Amino acid sequence: MIDSDLPYSGRIVGSEHRFAVRVYYEDTDAGGVVYHARYLGFFERARSDMLPLAGVDYLARMAEDGSTYVVSAADLKYRTPARLGDALTIISTVERIRAAGVVVHQRVMRDADVVVEGRLTVAFVGPDGRPRRQPEAWIRAFEAISGGAEARR
Repeated sequence: MIDSDLPYSGRIVGSEHRFAVRVYYEDTDAGGVVYHARYLGFFERARSDMLPLAGVDYLARMAEDGSTYVVSAADLKYRTPARLGDALTIISTVERIRAAGVVVHQRVMRDADVVVEGRLTVAFVGPDGRPRRQPEAWIRAFEAISGGAEARR
């Protein structure tokens, strides 16, 4: 039983952030199949909750000076459809750490089946939209959860 009304943030297990979602009617097309763009939303929720758990306070930095993370590239592979009512787990792993961002491998899983997987490049940008070096403490935080990700500074 949950004794708190705080939103769910998932959990970090080893080098993986695990985030559970259920497919609701709003996520599907008329046939009850998850609409293809909704997976990007699932990925976004998982990444957004992974960051604070890893020690990256992006919201405070955004409020301080307008810097934030943006998706600069996404490569997705749809393997099998998810459907209304499915319980899914989004597994996110930091794959590459760069001076101005990270590459995150994300998978939507239904039990042991990969539903969708993708590699998303997430860039740290200033208020002008131009890439900027992310804080060194954040790079170390990503290294701590990366499980040996390739780091290039």
